[in-house]
Amino acid sequence: MFVRAYLRASTEDQDANRAREELDSFASDKGLTIAAYYIENESGAQLNRPELFRLLNDCHKGDILLVEQVDRLSRLNADDWETLKRRIKDKGVRIVAIDLPTSWMMVGTEDELTARMMDALNEMMLDMLAAIARKDYADRRRRQRQGIEKAKAQGKYRGRPINKERHQNILTMIAKGHSWTEVSRITGASRATIARAIKQANET
Repeated sequence: MFVRAYLRASTEDQDANRAREELDSFASDKGLTIAAYYIENESGAQLNRPELFRLLNDCHKGDILLVEQVDRLSRLNADDWETLKRRIKDKGVRIVAIDLPTSWMMVGTEDELTARMMDALNEMMLDMLAAIARKDYADRRRRQRQGIEKAKAQGKYRGRPINKERHQNILTMIAKGHSWTEVSRITGASRATIARAIKQANET
């Protein structure tokens, strides 16, 4: 059994590594060792997340997918959440989230009856928290749109500032011949951010 930690932040300005210490501490308390970290800056409302699916591709039956909170794994709509759950179930991967105590029972449970009961309970709780995370996402998006529309009407909207340091790191790695996948893994930048950095550099 391997424990694979997934760390995600929504934007390039957020630190996807922020929860690493908490995940390490949790794993240590449970007598576990994290075998690998998968880090990316992608929206949880987007199903296509390269590092998440690299994690799943690397997994074997019985491995643990460790996250800080369920919303790090999913802010997906119902259909996409079902697609992701199916992929996880097909791989035989167990989800453990620090904010979901029922999932902690998935660690080291050997009794078949107990394991099946906890699996059923955990799946129900995951569905509930994923639905709450989706609603929170939708509510925040609505408030953001309202705020942007108000700022535009008042002539105050300037858009999101560029993270110049990250863009420079991206360009430096690209210039050295690193692939986009390597750049994304090391910097935590999404492919859209990498494309934007290259486009802006070409336009200057």
